[in-house]
Amino acid sequence: MAYDLQEQEQLDAIKAWWNQYGKLVMVAVIACLFTIAAVQGWRYYRAQQAEQASVLYSQLDQAERANEPKKVRDIAAQLIARHGSTQYAGMAALSAAKASFATGELEDAKKNLQWAADNARDDEMRDVARLRLAGILLDEKKYDEALKLVSAEAKPAYAALYADLRGDILSIQGKAAEGKAAYQLALEKSDPRSQYRALIEMKLDAIGQAK
Repeated sequence: MAYDLQEQEQLDAIKAWWNQYGKLVMVAVIACLFTIAAVQGWRYYRAQQAEQASVLYSQLDQAERANEPKKVRDIAAQLIARHGSTQYAGMAALSAAKASFATGELEDAKKNLQWAADNARDDEMRDVARLRLAGILLDEKKYDEALKLVSAEAKPAYAALYADLRGDILSIQGKAAEGKAAYQLALEKSDPRSQYRALIEMKLDAIGQAK
């Protein structure tokens, strides 16, 4: 009997606690379930986005191999519009820019390169976009704009190329001393085994500053 009484007291205590806090517990549980569902839903959405982007990029790659620049640009535009947050979008923008450059559509090339420079997920991809955009601007004699792009800090793999292009721009502007410094930095940053170093040394020779 005492056991039954003790058990009843425990049940009453539980009921009293539930009456006081039960709604809060239910709200917390429901909120937790919603959070889990939202996270899982977001992961599923991201996976779906990546899969769809992968399919589109595969089509773009085929068009690129078949030398179909218009198709490359069209698919790239779809990728950027629909899946701009994926890795594939940056690669597509670079491919579209390359296709446009090959057909002489420089404004479209610059637009895609600027998009990649601003939005590509990968740091090195952004470095490539800035470098190529600076090259086009240099050809257009937009020296200050080009110089600004390659004055940004680049990843080690592109540091020599950035310095080299800075040297080109500065030399064209008649800033021989600054051009020399940029070429020398490019030489320091380049792979000692690379044949590219010979080109940098030739540029230094051309401005009469080779060591």
